[in-house]
Amino acid sequence: MISEFSDEKLAELVQNGDTDKFGILMERYQAKLFRYGKKFISRDDNIEDVVQDVFIKTYQNIQSFDVTQKFSPWIYRIAHNTYINSIKKTITGPLYLFDFDTILSHTVVDDPIVREKEQKEIKEIVDRGLKEVEPKYREILILYYIEDLSYKEIAEILRIPIGTVGVRIMRAKEILKEKYKDLKIDL
Repeated sequence: MISEFSDEKLAELVQNGDTDKFGILMERYQAKLFRYGKKFISRDDNIEDVVQDVFIKTYQNIQSFDVTQKFSPWIYRIAHNTYINSIKKTITGPLYLFDFDTILSHTVVDDPIVREKEQKEIKEIVDRGLKEVEPKYREILILYYIEDLSYKEIAEILRIPIGTVGVRIMRAKEILKEKYKDLKIDL
């Protein structure tokens, strides 16, 4: 049954000429990319057009996808680039997405009990506070807490070290907590 095929197998079939299988990949990722784009871009643009651009670029570049790798980080990387380009087109001033953290190495400790508690707390405020956070932190929160991607997958998508993913998540949570401190929301 086709629905049982992995994303990677479907991509391989598309690479081998079975272009109809790309529709299945679109169905699997449309809601995810729409949600990611809507929260990342955080304005009232026609997000459907931007997501459509993601799928066009994905289809155009499907031959470069390595089927021995996971498909989701690859398509999220295309989405990331497309969303950044969309933001750049509408911003009049410079957009600074470069971060010096990318050159530094950090250690990430992942205690499951602490992580579960933090995830519960942060999920309650992420949606409300995304517009208050600069793009590099907004995106990482979306990928981690809303799209449920791993540090490794996020690092691949954003092309940053895994340690930087952890640092940005920590900083983004602190920024959100600070934003909500004045509202007297218990975190």
